[in-house]
Amino acid sequence: MIPKTNALPAVSVQESALPSRTWEIDWERGCLRGQFEGIDAVKQAVFGILNTERYDYVIFSWNYGIERNRVFGHTREYVCSELKRRITDALIQDDRIDGVDSFSFDWSRGKVTVRFTVHTIYGDYETEQEVRETV
Repeated sequence: MIPKTNALPAVSVQESALPSRTWEIDWERGCLRGQFEGIDAVKQAVFGILNTERYDYVIFSWNYGIERNRVFGHTREYVCSELKRRITDALIQDDRIDGVDSFSFDWSRGKVTVRFTVHTIYGDYETEQEVRETV
């Protein structure tokens, strides 16, 4: 015999955004300075994402970081399109970032400097990332 039960009450779930406040890292002294938020917090997050190799650290999820390895060895057109895709994919994982565009590439021996605009919920800013050929 199957027991008869009343249906469970409906549960409503509301999604809310987490605050953007974070600790400011003093990279030169290796310490924390204080809390800050807004566009400065997003800039620090972008710096961390673009300077962390994806899949190399178990402490981070597989959605954090960028794949810089194994991009060279192809044509410049391929490298440019692949870096554009990888940077965009890495940064839009952050809910505060709406998009990335206006890419430009400067080539020199063994490296490429990528300049681009990051569109955030706090405003837009320009930044750059240098990618070196790994041996």
